[in-house]
Amino acid sequence: MSTQTRRQFLTGAVGAGVAAATGLSGRPARAAGKIRIGFIPLTDCASVVMAHELGLYRKYGVDVEVTKEASWASVRDKLITGELQAAHCLFGMPFSVYTGVGGTPGKELKIAMVLNNNGQAITLANDLSSAGYLQYQKVPSALAALAKKEEVSFAMTFPGGTHDMWLRYWLAAAGVDQSKVKIITIPPPQMVANMKVGNMDGFSVGEPWGGVAVKQKIGFTHVTSQDIWKHHPEKALVCNPEFAASRRPELKNVMKAVMEASIWMDDMKNRDRAAKVIGGPGYVNAPADVIDARLMGDYDLGIAPGRHQYTDDTMLYHRGGKTNFPSYGHGVWFMTQYVRFGYLKALPDTLGIAKKLILQDLYKEVAKEMKIAIPGDDMKPFTLTLDKVKFDPRNPAAYLASAGGRAK
Repeated sequence: MSTQTRRQFLTGAVGAGVAAATGLSGRPARAAGKIRIGFIPLTDCASVVMAHELGLYRKYGVDVEVTKEASWASVRDKLITGELQAAHCLFGMPFSVYTGVGGTPGKELKIAMVLNNNGQAITLANDLSSAGYLQYQKVPSALAALAKKEEVSFAMTFPGGTHDMWLRYWLAAAGVDQSKVKIITIPPPQMVANMKVGNMDGFSVGEPWGGVAVKQKIGFTHVTSQDIWKHHPEKALVCNPEFAASRRPELKNVMKAVMEASIWMDDMKNRDRAAKVIGGPGYVNAPADVIDARLMGDYDLGIAPGRHQYTDDTMLYHRGGKTNFPSYGHGVWFMTQYVRFGYLKALPDTLGIAKKLILQDLYKEVAKEMKIAIPGDDMKPFTLTLDKVKFDPRNPAAYLASAGGRAK
């Protein structure tokens, strides 16, 4: 941040809330110790990163170091051991770890708040261009033609994570037998390079890597995650359980800093600046123009119709508080998909696990203190965009028994 920009920020945004971060002496409140927050190089790390770049962690009196991590598995392990106190993390990871899909059963990771909605994509290699943009009914024939020449494989980023669920949900909606394709795990920043050398035929990941693949002309955007489920939960601020229990006031201040950065990110005039910052080598290390275009909903698809403009369903970080509220019902949906797609043999206590892992009461405290509205629709039925199938989190067994809830 330039001296001028920092001075403008300190006399503006910080001035309004400095009392919250100072003691009676007027000096910044001292944190109990450094808090390490991990992130993966993805566009949706922006609120965690910009809270640092804008000086918001300091504003709220917490000493935070943001650290770039190599993979979601590494984030998981460091959160469990306490090497990281918190992280920009897949919303589905705590449920995946706790149920044994992507970790040791019974290990707890806590969800403090959701960081963003929308903004992920399934990118297909040019050999599958007959599937087009959003024409998922053409996917089976495109895959069948390719399968005559080679084994068809797709990549996602973590078993039971969001990218895994978008990939499997899309395959099921298209009527593809998932046992007939290979699904592999690759860290987000390595997706483009791996598809370039032919290691897979498509991948499901967050931006900017779908946009980068289009720019490098090695693939096209077939479907975005908002086309699958508009305003789905995507990344979350996930915490080590001991940190959440023993340093609750500091966690609340971290959440306030990230919340303020989320509000800042949803002011569209700030997105160009954010793209330039997070595109740098210390963060996402990708072209700022690609990051900015997709942040603004302007998608170069790499295939007809050429471009698509997303509006109210582009990547969102706050949405008047609707984005950030961590929903029990959404946790129930993820664990129900684990049964649907064969990760689990039977439904666990989905609501009980969601309540154990989601710090909803803590979030409500923070939201009330910041005068942010708290949604009242948790545990109410919702409908996914791609196949119009309704999910009632109060009755996941009925969903699994229905035609819409069966794996194809």
